Amino acid sequence: QVQLVESGGGLVQAGGSLRLSCAASGHTFSAHAMGWFRQAPGKERDFVAAISGGGGTTYYADPVNGRFTISRDNAKNTVYLQMNSLKPEDTAVYYCAAVSSPFGVTVRDGYQYWGQGTQVTVSS
Repeated sequence: QVQLVESGGGLVQAGGSLRLSCAASGHTFSAHAMGWFRQAPGKERDFVAAISGGGGTTYYADPVNGRFTISRDNAKNTVYLQMNSLKPEDTAVYYCAAVSSPFGVTVRDGYQYWGQGTQVTVSS
């Protein structure tokens, strides 16, 4: 069983930065690829970024590519999402998720474990 807890969300002005963290507990952390998703009001939960169990492979959705960076520290059982050059359209609840495989997955239904979400609001 894997438990995930996100933190680091908040209110930031357009062009600013935030770093989200996701602390994991349960099985061996490196055995799980990790992902970030986001859901804006009235929208579906969309893929943002993913990282393989060892951290060697990453994936990004087109709207965040070049602005966001996913990383992980397996010694700390933590995955991060560094968010730079934030735009108002990035406003959403951001969710951390884990896959029961070290290989990265970019589709929502491929993830078995989810955190509670953290709100990110970007003002114009």
